[in-house]
Amino acid sequence: MKKPLTRIAVVAGAGAAAFAMAVAPASAVPSTVWTVTPSPASFTATNVGNIVLTANIPLTCTTSSASGTLASATGNPATVASINAINFGTSASPCTSVLGNVTTVATTPWTVVAQDYTASTGVTKGYVGNVKAKVTAGACAFTVEGKATGTYTNSSGVLAVNSVAGDLSVTSASGCGTVVTTSTKPTFKGNYAVKVAGTSTIPTIVGSNP
Repeated sequence: MKKPLTRIAVVAGAGAAAFAMAVAPASAVPSTVWTVTPSPASFTATNVGNIVLTANIPLTCTTSSASGTLASATGNPATVASINAINFGTSASPCTSVLGNVTTVATTPWTVVAQDYTASTGVTKGYVGNVKAKVTAGACAFTVEGKATGTYTNSSGVLAVNSVAGDLSVTSASGCGTVVTTSTKPTFKGNYAVKVAGTSTIPTIVGSNP
């Protein structure tokens, strides 16, 4: 009786060890530490070139600005900034489209989420998340929600938003006919120069694994 029991104990022990080895790597993967400098801090952002939302037709803004807060974080993905206000166009320089002038009202906060960092270039890849905005162009009004893929470059302080089809969706539309419908997959593209609020300082984002 002792030998069979011994064999069972050995087999059970080996199985437990194998299970532990299978589980350990996943739980041992370190979270990315995102060091934002300065942190915490308020920021402002101003467009560099045109900002374009394309929802079957382009809606172009020559003026856009944003503001919010920056802070270091841990995780992957991780939120490294909150966009508390973002504006598109002004009364003197409205956004335009073939349907007429465009008004965009954003529901904030939006987020800046970091996912990958390349030390050799100082570029963080990620996305602008929690995007929600109501867009009105002439008689056409629609709501856009989702995220927008982008990068942030430490050397220039440019947040480059370059969403792809499927990042954003139209959740409601009225007065747009077949031009914009809930099947439309908009894209949002444009560059923003980011500065620490009230200064000329460019904030930096660095990701590292402990």
